[in-house]
Amino acid sequence: MYLPRVFAVFAILAVSVEGFVTPSPRRFGTSQQRSSLQMVADDAKVVLVTGSSRGLGRAIALDIGKAGQKVVINYVSDSSKDSADEVVKEIKAAGGDAVAIQADSSKPDDIKKLFDESVEAFGTIDVLVNNAGITRDGLVLRMKPEQWQQVIDINLSGVFYCTQAFFKLASKKRSGRIINISSVVGQIGNPGQANYAAAKGGVIGMSMANAKEFASRGVTVNTVCPGFIATDMVAKLDDAYLEQVSAGIPLKRLGKPEEVAGMVRFLALDPACDYITGHTFNVDGGIAMGA
Repeated sequence: MYLPRVFAVFAILAVSVEGFVTPSPRRFGTSQQRSSLQMVADDAKVVLVTGSSRGLGRAIALDIGKAGQKVVINYVSDSSKDSADEVVKEIKAAGGDAVAIQADSSKPDDIKKLFDESVEAFGTIDVLVNNAGITRDGLVLRMKPEQWQQVIDINLSGVFYCTQAFFKLASKKRSGRIINISSVVGQIGNPGQANYAAAKGGVIGMSMANAKEFASRGVTVNTVCPGFIATDMVAKLDDAYLEQVSAGIPLKRLGKPEEVAGMVRFLALDPACDYITGHTFNVDGGIAMGA
């Protein structure tokens, strides 16, 4: 009875398939696309957020878009198109600009299409937020090969493919920022999520390796690890269990999607982050401290 509930709660940690101060102006390229509702500043940054039609990705995209930036909303399936289009509308109404592009981050051909269409829309990409992820939970003895592989393909290989494509652009400009969304599960583990923990732990290690490799070209790489975050999925759990979960968190409550988005926005946009790279930032209410 306990494990399935644990799976359900940890499914909120940085999963969405399908924040601080606005930075001082910096010129990174010229927009080729304008919203019909407003004119976004020419020096606004272009931020690609994978898996941003819902969940944490949506919150991140909206927070950055409302800061007046240009955001590429990525979604994976036709069923998510309407949600992605709605995020685009909200960003434009709030004073930013956005475009929705369909792509599966586990497929290199899709990633090429995603980056080509993003550059066609906005002229460049300044910041990459690798957020797309899935869960396929199960105990190790019962986990099927496809459950393992699907999570690795999206949550780990997808981050690599997107990072590789982004660095080809950023290295030429000698500037750029990558923010990878991992999870505290990648740090402390969780029963029934060997695949997810392996992928998210791999993202942390890859981020540090990339930070060292990319530094000479002016590109920073950092990681954000969400903890228990209140989402629609969590709302389906019974109140008594959520109280039990909250009691185990030092701050005694679940996190808000906006709190994760705030940290991402800081790392993506704030000038203070020019000198921050190779680090992992937990937004977890302190839960990883006692693990």
